[in-house]
Amino acid sequence: MSVPTVELPEVTVPLLATVQSKYRHYFDPNSGRAPFRNRRYEFGAGPLQMPLVRAFLNACAEREDPDYQDLFTLLGSELAANALRHTRSGERFGYYSLTCVRLRDGLRLTCKDLGINTPDPSTPDNPRYLAADPNGLDPTVKAGRGLAMVNALASEWGDNGLTQNRQVWFHLPYDLTDNPWSHF
Repeated sequence: MSVPTVELPEVTVPLLATVQSKYRHYFDPNSGRAPFRNRRYEFGAGPLQMPLVRAFLNACAEREDPDYQDLFTLLGSELAANALRHTRSGERFGYYSLTCVRLRDGLRLTCKDLGINTPDPSTPDNPRYLAADPNGLDPTVKAGRGLAMVNALASEWGDNGLTQNRQVWFHLPYDLTDNPWSHF
């Protein structure tokens, strides 16, 4: 005996509706709230969350000029995309967090992911730090552009060297005068 299937209508739900009301101002660049010192949000697995990620990043840089907002959002999106593509954060029930800290001279963004499955996890005594692909900015390569772009456009970046619960961060100063981004 087979169980009949019920056809359900498709429903479109705005991504912001998935955010608890107490955090909605994190995604609104025109919220009118006082400047933050720290802002952290946890995102679920899957590329469908990326518009929400970009809204979060754009709102974090809301008080800066449009070039700064675009660059900060681009670099932050790269960290989030890497967490989804290269770690357990992109698997079913995965998640990662973005933490933005407002400093005197710029914004610092940290992406904390679930890391990779490995039988020999890194320890503080044996860290495995990430490195940008030296050919990553070559337009003909198929992968490796993300960290190369972060390396080229952020004033500094790094990670904690752990393969599980990795934290990758970058600092972007408010003054982009000497940044290659200002030459595009």
